[in-house]
Amino acid sequence: MTSLANTSNKQPISTSDINTSDINKSASIRADIHYRFDFERFFEHLVDVTLTFTATTDAPQLWLPAWIPGSYLMREFARNITAVHYQITNDDKQPETYRAQKTDKNTWQLSQAQAGQTVTVTYEVYCYDLSVRTAYIDQQRLYGNFTSLALAVNDQERSPIKVSLIVPDAFLADKDEHRVLLACGLNSTQLPPGGQLCDVQHKDLLPDDTQTSYGLEADSYHELIDYPFEIAEQDRFDFIVHDDKHQTLPHSFYLSGKHNANMGRLQQDVTQICQTYLNWLGDAPFADYTFMTFASGQDYGGLEHINSTSLITPRRDLPTHDEPQVPSADYQRFLGLCSHEYFHSWWVKTVRPDVMLAVDLRREAFTPLLWVFEGFTSYIDDFMLQASGVIDEASYLKLLAEQINRYYQTSGRVHQSVAESSFDAWIKLYRSDENTGNAGISYYNKGALVALCLDLTLLQKSAGRYRLFDVVKAFYAQAKQNDNKRIGISSADMGVVIGQFMPLADWEDFESRYVNGVEELPIEALLAANGIKMRTNTKETADKHVPWGLRCTETPAGLKINRVQRDSVAAKAGLSAHDVIIAIDGIKADNKQLASFSNAERDVDCYFFRRDELMCVSVRPKAAIDPQDHNIAETVFPHKVSLHLSKSVASSEGDDDQVQASWQSWLNGIERYQV
Repeated sequence: MTSLANTSNKQPISTSDINTSDINKSASIRADIHYRFDFERFFEHLVDVTLTFTATTDAPQLWLPAWIPGSYLMREFARNITAVHYQITNDDKQPETYRAQKTDKNTWQLSQAQAGQTVTVTYEVYCYDLSVRTAYIDQQRLYGNFTSLALAVNDQERSPIKVSLIVPDAFLADKDEHRVLLACGLNSTQLPPGGQLCDVQHKDLLPDDTQTSYGLEADSYHELIDYPFEIAEQDRFDFIVHDDKHQTLPHSFYLSGKHNANMGRLQQDVTQICQTYLNWLGDAPFADYTFMTFASGQDYGGLEHINSTSLITPRRDLPTHDEPQVPSADYQRFLGLCSHEYFHSWWVKTVRPDVMLAVDLRREAFTPLLWVFEGFTSYIDDFMLQASGVIDEASYLKLLAEQINRYYQTSGRVHQSVAESSFDAWIKLYRSDENTGNAGISYYNKGALVALCLDLTLLQKSAGRYRLFDVVKAFYAQAKQNDNKRIGISSADMGVVIGQFMPLADWEDFESRYVNGVEELPIEALLAANGIKMRTNTKETADKHVPWGLRCTETPAGLKINRVQRDSVAAKAGLSAHDVIIAIDGIKADNKQLASFSNAERDVDCYFFRRDELMCVSVRPKAAIDPQDHNIAETVFPHKVSLHLSKSVASSEGDDDQVQASWQSWLNGIERYQV
């Protein structure tokens, strides 16, 4: 029988290590809840789930989360579950099969079951979502989050749980058995054929000789759902980092999917980044850590967990075998993703918004603080790339300039505050449409720049003694004092802690103007005070890439409009999203034709289809730059900016010692936290 490699930090359990007396002994210590996930139907993207538990109430209920922590949208995972059936075990007669009654969108009631009875529930889950949020099953990989796979037993969420993952030999066929690995943040044990280390009453739940079975254990349902898993052909490397007490923390990195990555270079860079976080924060809220990465064509994303992260990346973002010393822009993006999700173990999983400390995954958890958690993280992730030495300072300034350009090119920043953006994440961020850029701002993007401004303001107000890193570390220190090593914070808590490092009145003014308000962020002034000059490129304007205020895609039918900038030439002429432009000034429309009329000073006829109706409007492009017109269009698409060291800083010459010190304090100031 082909076997999978074991990912546990404990000694693997093989069939030869197990004797009958051990199995019988373990059977007497019965788990309250057991899940069995059978992947026999992987070609159909289906997993068959068997849940066994002892009812503690009459007519017990089962429920499934509607969203997964870290991704704030009602995902409605229950839509992938077909009918739920259950059997009740009675000593005096054969089990009967019943159909569970659905009581709402993600709750099922087992009306025939009574307290004290053993209940066996069966259902199937369709798994064909490649994202890191749900589950994906085919002949290449078995991947899942238990939030979309495991029905919870109502009122028994705190009960200990045992899980069996049943992998058929058909899945392992034609695979390199030495590269087929189980990646998971939970320790795992390989279970013997025909038996397992947890009690299951029914023999039909036991793996047979044509299956490979792995066992996982969790203290509760809420712990279980924080541990995704993947079974596939994977490359792996291990490394260690050290905390401030010189204790070693083992890390593992798994990479699946087709790729040709330079694993040695990846190990070197990821190790440096992780160690830099430990140098700053002192210790970690985990004893070990697992990176799980799938290389794809175009997909990109990550999701944090307490001691692991699940990542998906375009394979071009992975390091090549001739990767330059300064990583390419694509590789920097992947390293930034690793850095982002790794930091979330401290700053989301440990320190988190108060409403998510004991969260109900069946309902939204509204908070104005996502800008703090995703924004701080989006600022710190790239910052730590240069603090670790993986990228140089010039590369970091380029990454920061990209954040700034995205911010300036989003007109919605003058309409929605970053706190409002956080609160509305459930209905806006993951449901973008053609009006998103006009009406709102991302709490990732603006949140990162608010974090930058707060960092520089803290340096300024404390004469260089404190910065954002002190704020984060103070919250983490508070979390470690609690029994569960976690803390939930509110907006008021932000003021209490930040007030320890700068005058409270200054923070309240900052919060009022830039967090709860929509005033333009003082990015340029704060950077200049720290030796960074913001330059504009008058030849490479953002408007060059969105002539008339349009974002279009070339199609065989013509130029399809994806978005129309508010108050732009196109909007005033009557063009709208989803229109298909077929001719401009009598010539077939394409991007070059549109660009050639971006600054025309005369009226231009524009023919287009709206739905199936042919229409024509007259456009006057030059109207957008009327000096008497102070509408939003002038400020939304500025010349593209770039960041550079001031000459006195770059050459280390001149009398501006204060600017030189500010520069070193900002970009290199992380060194003072290192042990």
